[in-house]
Amino acid sequence: MERLFPPQIRRRAPRLWRDAVVHSECTLHQLSPYIGKLKSSIARDLIAKYSKPGHLVVDPFAGSGTIPFEAKLSARRAVAFDTSAYAEVLCHAKFNAPSSYADAITECDDLLAEAATLRSSVAAVPQWVRAFFHEKTLREILRFVTVAKKRRAYFQLACLLGILHHQRPGFLSFPASHLTPYLRDKKFPVDSYPELYGYRPLRPRLIAKIERTYKRPPQHGVGPATFHRDSIETADIPIGVDAVITSPPYMNALDYVRDNRLRLWFLDEASVAVGDAASTRRVQAFRDMIATLATKVERALRSGGYCVLIIGDHVKRSGDSFPSKMVAELVATHAPALRLERVITDAIPDIRRARRELRGTKNEHVLVFRKETA
Repeated sequence: MERLFPPQIRRRAPRLWRDAVVHSECTLHQLSPYIGKLKSSIARDLIAKYSKPGHLVVDPFAGSGTIPFEAKLSARRAVAFDTSAYAEVLCHAKFNAPSSYADAITECDDLLAEAATLRSSVAAVPQWVRAFFHEKTLREILRFVTVAKKRRAYFQLACLLGILHHQRPGFLSFPASHLTPYLRDKKFPVDSYPELYGYRPLRPRLIAKIERTYKRPPQHGVGPATFHRDSIETADIPIGVDAVITSPPYMNALDYVRDNRLRLWFLDEASVAVGDAASTRRVQAFRDMIATLATKVERALRSGGYCVLIIGDHVKRSGDSFPSKMVAELVATHAPALRLERVITDAIPDIRRARRELRGTKNEHVLVFRKETA
């Protein structure tokens, strides 16, 4: 690992990156799980080091919105892009959450009241989706999603998605895993745990989720933030960007559609059928994606501005994979004005963020490029 990059530019990750944030970060970060999610403390530290208040920070692969939301909280201007319907909901929800807990509850009850006037049927719902829910619970979810989508109530949708599946009583599904949806009926057979397979009303669980979300609301930051559902190939990155800070999809490590398939079905059924982007599965597609990113960033970034790429490397039985080295070489080829200034290595246990078949140690290399002044 040490031979991948010259020693003079290598840095170790700050200790604060290792500290847990679940009990200290703004709880809007915890709206709903997202596979491969960047820790908010890392995002905050990178934003503080490579941008200033009022600067424009762009994240072309926003995912759950951790980077642009932290940029907003740090009084930066943030622009986010992603192709996922799930990412779209989470980013909008964080950027435009109700100003108070009371406002969020009022909005929730308004949506529930309208949803109660609708009729719903599970006849067209695929069996694999129906298998997760009591039929009465599923009908309530379908009605609420219909109204929330019509009103573009992204915060309420995000709260719903955050309690969609788990085995705990505060969630809506039969016993299931929390991050990647699969039923846990072998560990919790219905004969032994009948209470876990009963009707679970939506409202009390949704209200409790909103309450948890406002446990630590934003305390500062007035920066505007916008989201565009777009790919890097067609994204219109504005000229004069001060910092691009992003974590591209992990190549051959995560399946963002499969791992979010239940939530995506309620948001955008078509995206589940299409499957994951080729850039996360094929090396050439990944290379093309990074080349396009490099070209666009070089054009958009102001002189002296930073491009920070968080790249996941991993170890498997078939051998080590180092996309970070590939990314550095592609940027050098397609964006020669971007000079690799430093590489920060953060070693984390793979089981924390990836699927179970990738149990090796993952290293995230944070590649820090700076656009040379004219």
